[in-house]
Amino acid sequence: MASVKKVVLAYSGGLDTSIIVKWLQENYQCEVVTFTADIGQGEEVEPARAKALAMGIKPENIYINDLREEFVRDFVFPMFRANTIYEGEYLLGTSIARPLIAKRLVEIANETGADAISHGATGKGNDQVRFELGAYALKPGVKVIAPWREWDMGSRDSLMAYAEKHNIPVDFKKAGKKSPYSMDANLLHISYEGGILEEPWAEAEEDMWRWSVSPEAAPDQPTYIELTYEKGDPVALDGKPLSPADMLTTLNKLGGENGIGRLDLVENRYVGMKSRGCYETPGGTIMLKAHRAIESITLDREVAHMKDSIMPKYAEMIYNGYWWSPERQMLQTMIDHSQQYVNGIVRLKLYKGNVIVAGRKSDDSLFDTKIATFDEDGGAYNQKDAEGFIKLNALRMRIAANKGR
Repeated sequence: MASVKKVVLAYSGGLDTSIIVKWLQENYQCEVVTFTADIGQGEEVEPARAKALAMGIKPENIYINDLREEFVRDFVFPMFRANTIYEGEYLLGTSIARPLIAKRLVEIANETGADAISHGATGKGNDQVRFELGAYALKPGVKVIAPWREWDMGSRDSLMAYAEKHNIPVDFKKAGKKSPYSMDANLLHISYEGGILEEPWAEAEEDMWRWSVSPEAAPDQPTYIELTYEKGDPVALDGKPLSPADMLTTLNKLGGENGIGRLDLVENRYVGMKSRGCYETPGGTIMLKAHRAIESITLDREVAHMKDSIMPKYAEMIYNGYWWSPERQMLQTMIDHSQQYVNGIVRLKLYKGNVIVAGRKSDDSLFDTKIATFDEDGGAYNQKDAEGFIKLNALRMRIAANKGR
């Protein structure tokens, strides 16, 4: 193994990453720095400090960072300015968190003088790609250690045996209980994989869902809300200003209560396989609907169509781990420029799994009632102009038809 003096590990304090700490110490004979990110996963992150100390990590080498505001402000919001959806449905809740973690891993490596970073992503999933592409983009010479691609432990039982052999402080009762699902959560979403979901024909069990009630169990009366937008970002709910993290947290609660944001998807993973997963993204679902509504009256037609045409490519970049790529940043500049007039208020009706636009208004609206009206428009629009427009657009087809094509 290559010589490593110090490594920064993305550390949750769970079974896998606790084992990785010991494995790094044993196999690389290096100093380990642990980094635990709070991005709104809904679990207390501070216990990771005690677990790291028990593993022999120096207090000054334990980093626990609250990144919730940065996550929503600098990653989720820019993504939603592009109305980003992967493969027509997925709101990229897992994908968008990885570039932030990679960024902080590199920052800590620079702060501590570490020459390597490490993560607990398996060689079977997308996250290894996202972590490492981000790290290489931000610190080209960094060494990446991915234990799952190096060690010979391939099952939970083998991990448990390793933990017991090395006296790793793990809650064995909890760790030994096989959860039916592999879950990932942050402020944007919670995902579920494994268990019964590995059979695409099987319906997800109702008690699996954690953030939302079923649409059938949602209230019989709709919930009305108003979102205020400034330059493409939601800044106030029902007139009350909210920080990015508070906005998403509140919308998650409102959406979940109304059965909004559930998704059952078979996606095409970057590593080549198809994978079935279920997702809850209540706040993101609301924001996406509201953003498109305010854009509908504030964006020029061709700008809106161009945004729609590049969105699938933009989504693919995020899914595949290219957040820090020059092409994503180029597209982001163009998208953000388009948002300078995306200001106003959207009124939404949340009802039994549906997000229904009930109104939109903006001082920057391009909607002209004098032109759009079906009543007398006072000469604002000359309907005779349409004849020449149609004939010119039909000319090539008429020529081809006359040639029998």
